[in-house]
Amino acid sequence: MPHTIADHPQVRALIDVGLAEDLPYGDLTTEAVLKGTEYAEAVARAKARGVVAGLPVFRAVFERVDPGLGFEPLCDEGDHVEPGGAVAQVAGCAASILRAERLALNFLQHMSGIATATFEMVKAVSGTGARIVDTRKTVPGMRAPAKYAVRMGGGLNHRFGLSDGVLIKDNHIHACGSIRDAVERARARAPHLTRVEVECALLEQVPEALDAGADAVLLDNMSPEMLRKAVALVGGRAITEASGGVSLSSVRAIAETGVDLISCGAITHSAPALDIALIFEDPEPPAERRLQRAR
Repeated sequence: MPHTIADHPQVRALIDVGLAEDLPYGDLTTEAVLKGTEYAEAVARAKARGVVAGLPVFRAVFERVDPGLGFEPLCDEGDHVEPGGAVAQVAGCAASILRAERLALNFLQHMSGIATATFEMVKAVSGTGARIVDTRKTVPGMRAPAKYAVRMGGGLNHRFGLSDGVLIKDNHIHACGSIRDAVERARARAPHLTRVEVECALLEQVPEALDAGADAVLLDNMSPEMLRKAVALVGGRAITEASGGVSLSSVRAIAETGVDLISCGAITHSAPALDIALIFEDPEPPAERRLQRAR
């Protein structure tokens, strides 16, 4: 069976932590009002337009609570849904569904919100050649599902963590004394296949980074006019990445400056959750259900 985001060690640990947080001593309400033998079918339905991401994690929460629950996705990862659109169905012990419901929805809503925000950014820069990438500005512990959701929304991933690439920022430069010294030290110590990116907040830093041998320049908090000048200075000798002040209202203007990448922290740290509800519905007669699936 192929691996999914739900198989990621970080995600498995998050599910266990979430269940321990939500069910420290069981589900008082469910145990008080249900016998534990009731059967239910619940359908997750979108209440707003968006992009679905996180169905494998949604499923994994229910299966962690009760492996006997049945699960059926009603759309694919990355699909666009309209209000009222069915996302997935869970069937089995009603008490088990209720115990898993909140945590499962928290994952699905959060990840779908990130995918939706990413898609809106990607759509806004369509035709410019610029690509939307994420950052490390994620909720602690949620980086793996957040970056997965960015991909489901059509974006690309920047480095996952500090171990994944060399990005020389202003504080590194300050500590080393100059961009050249920082790049030379990185070249001497980093693996030979590793690219070196340098953050430039000023136009005069761009030639210095290029002369030092930077593979990419991160153009930090520059206006569109400055970005155009920086792209011209680079002249195709390095990857250009715009960062800072990126919003849905500004991203098109940034993309039209000719940068290769636009990194945006908002798509992971500020994306509103996609409103999705889990609703108990009357089970269909078995014959009717079989007929619908056959179609």
